[in-house]
Amino acid sequence: MATEHSPSGGADQLPAKMIAEARRAFFVMFGVLCAIWVVQVVNWADGYSLTQQYGIVAQQPTRLADVLSAPFLHVNWRHLEGNSGPLFIFGFLAAYRGVKRFLGLTLLVVLASGAAVWLFERDHVVTVGASGVIYGYFGYVVLRGLFDRNLIDSLIGVVMGASFAYILTTAVPGTPGVSWLGHLGGLVGGLLGAWLFRDRAGRPVRADRSPKPVTAAAAPNAAAPSAAVPAQPTGKADDSRAQLLKELDDLGL
Repeated sequence: MATEHSPSGGADQLPAKMIAEARRAFFVMFGVLCAIWVVQVVNWADGYSLTQQYGIVAQQPTRLADVLSAPFLHVNWRHLEGNSGPLFIFGFLAAYRGVKRFLGLTLLVVLASGAAVWLFERDHVVTVGASGVIYGYFGYVVLRGLFDRNLIDSLIGVVMGASFAYILTTAVPGTPGVSWLGHLGGLVGGLLGAWLFRDRAGRPVRADRSPKPVTAAAAPNAAAPSAAVPAQPTGKADDSRAQLLKELDDLGL
């Protein structure tokens, strides 16, 4: 017995794939927060010596590698508590479309934020904290939908941008005790990441709705030449159009 293959299988699997990626993003961010809190406990128990040893100190080549460790360190519990919520929210929104892309984005944001501090901060200041990474995720989430041409992500970006626009006030000079350079560097890294990690798959190709001419064969001994008549729409064409619209709806377009 022959079975007919359903062309809608790929579209039906798309929501399930997105849910699986969102679940993975949730556990990734939960793991990141757990790691940061564990480091904080060790750091607190040791009198915050890790902050002094592995924080970013500007323009010192021996401390350049500390741009990778600084986001895991905080100066006190209040500092960590203030970063935990935004880090999880923006991290999840940045990761739910794909964890692999998210890891590349995170590396870019960490390097951009750390480089801004290492290059331009005063040399007697130690800088630590995950806030630069938060700003990077924020910038990525706000712009991602625009570059991917995705309606859902565009709406998320508008809502997040409008709801958390106030945090941009600490990405400019003037707030004492806050590394505005780290914030600004992370934000620039996130905006750049929205373009570098954009979806290059392209938009679905729209079906050609123009009628196709069909040539009728001339009958034997017919005086008139063969005529071209427009093809009548069939049920298969309607099914293809409905399937295309369903795929666009699943993509949020």
